[in-house]
Amino acid sequence: MRRFSRLLGCLVLLAGLLGAGAAQAAPEVMAVRVGDQATGTRVVLDLSEPVTYRLFTLSNPHRVVLDMPELAWTASDGPIGPGVVTGLRHGLFRPGTSRIVLDLGQAARVQDAFMLPPNAEHGHRLVVDIEPLQGSPDARSAPAPVRTASLAPAMPVVRTPERRVVAIDAGHGGVDPGAIGVRGTFEKNVTLAAARELRRQLEATGRYRVVMTRSDDTFLRLRERVAVARRGGAELFLSLHADSHPSASTRGLSVYTLSATASDKEAAALAQRENKADLIAGVDLSAESREVLDILIDLAQRETMNLSAQYAGMLVSNLREAVTLLPKTHRFAGFAVLKAPDIPSVLVELGYMSNREEERLLRDAAYRRKLMGAIVRATDAYFAHKGSFGRS
Repeated sequence: MRRFSRLLGCLVLLAGLLGAGAAQAAPEVMAVRVGDQATGTRVVLDLSEPVTYRLFTLSNPHRVVLDMPELAWTASDGPIGPGVVTGLRHGLFRPGTSRIVLDLGQAARVQDAFMLPPNAEHGHRLVVDIEPLQGSPDARSAPAPVRTASLAPAMPVVRTPERRVVAIDAGHGGVDPGAIGVRGTFEKNVTLAAARELRRQLEATGRYRVVMTRSDDTFLRLRERVAVARRGGAELFLSLHADSHPSASTRGLSVYTLSATASDKEAAALAQRENKADLIAGVDLSAESREVLDILIDLAQRETMNLSAQYAGMLVSNLREAVTLLPKTHRFAGFAVLKAPDIPSVLVELGYMSNREEERLLRDAAYRRKLMGAIVRATDAYFAHKGSFGRS
């Protein structure tokens, strides 16, 4: 046993040394060049080696975001020249991931993004071409799809402007089963089946691209669910759940949107239970980072919350004709998955697993098809309403 302990200690020490070596060998950003061109602004990062990256845009305010492996930053932070890019910020987003944020002076889109190999004058380079959108400087840009790439020939960013991007979040998963029905049905299985059916129906219309926070029985942290939606350029976020209640006779669907204070004691208790789900996998989110604090401040954005409420109203209107609803169907609570600062978000409690009849219905594929069909109609109505005021 002592020999094993000594061996284990040596392995731990070796792993630490290797880890320290890996940290010292982080890719380096040696220079940043920003230039105005005929069609827009080009941003070039001079790198010590090729890197993988994720690229997406955000609006209100307009930004281009680059996530890359943890970087060593030796470039000087000089002034930004003329063009659509007005500022640049960088820092550690999470352990292992650095984030670069390009602040934009107006609505814009990423025209192209690619890595270049070394030449006679420069080493490895990441090039991002940003094109201002025509029209009002205050018009919002459509979020760009996530782009993941490494050293490769130049490739255009894939865009599907004719399709809206909807994120579907199947509640719970993996080690977190969620509510357990009277017949032993796990909430995580009901929500995943419903999410897959909703994805199928939305994509069948040809009007939507769907981002799934999880497509299988996987545990995912609550805030990572929101991050997946944001990386995918989601314009709408739907989180699907199925609750339980001490009273077996209670049944009915309900729709929640974000509020700093819950609409009633039951909603507050439900939100508290859901938000603590991260603790099941040993992750305590009680000490929030500066990033999360910034998000909480951004929640004051009235437009996003108003759009969430509008969509919730359309959901209730369409669902009323298809399923049994809970009294005061539209409710408010502080669910963590509703806290995306720039994505209208709703959480749908599909029913009560503690009610035998509702558990039976949620297990039934035909019932789920009808239920998801009503959600698709509400989603169509929501984007048609937004379209009447211009695409945002």
